[in-house]
Amino acid sequence: MKEFTFMDVNRLKEQIVPLFSEEWFLLTAGDKKKFNTMTCAWGGVGYLWNQPVTFVFVRPQRFTYEFMEKNDLFTMSFFGDTNRENLNFCGTNSGRDVNKIEQTGLTPVFDIEDTVYFNQARMVMICRKLYFQDINESGFADSQMKNAVYPESDFHRMYIGRIEQLLVKHAG
Repeated sequence: MKEFTFMDVNRLKEQIVPLFSEEWFLLTAGDKKKFNTMTCAWGGVGYLWNQPVTFVFVRPQRFTYEFMEKNDLFTMSFFGDTNRENLNFCGTNSGRDVNKIEQTGLTPVFDIEDTVYFNQARMVMICRKLYFQDINESGFADSQMKNAVYPESDFHRMYIGRIEQLLVKHAG
């Protein structure tokens, strides 16, 4: 089993847009007692308020939303080209209805301060919630975008998190 090592987030050489749009990730919040994970493709990484941050989006009807609201930490587990079937499963099934861990065989890791990530990941961002804001219809400068993405006005909540730790798998 490959082990994770810590990496300075300022040394991250990933192409950020494909990391989110093509690779996807599991957004996970909660702790060893209870957590949920969901597949995400929307988000990004940047520098805000003098620190490295990430931003992610969760609709209120998603089970993970409850965990994002109750917990200070969340993780983003990236898998590369592997585990696409598991990512599809976690994105199309609710943790309210199925045990995603049993169904996928993913191995949760609980070794960092009240948070969860997955051993099969190649890279993990451990993030501390700093800010949230609901997407609002009045903020759309392009109404066609609003209508295309939110035809039922089921707007996401955006969370901004400080990237506290970046974990990567050993190369060998």
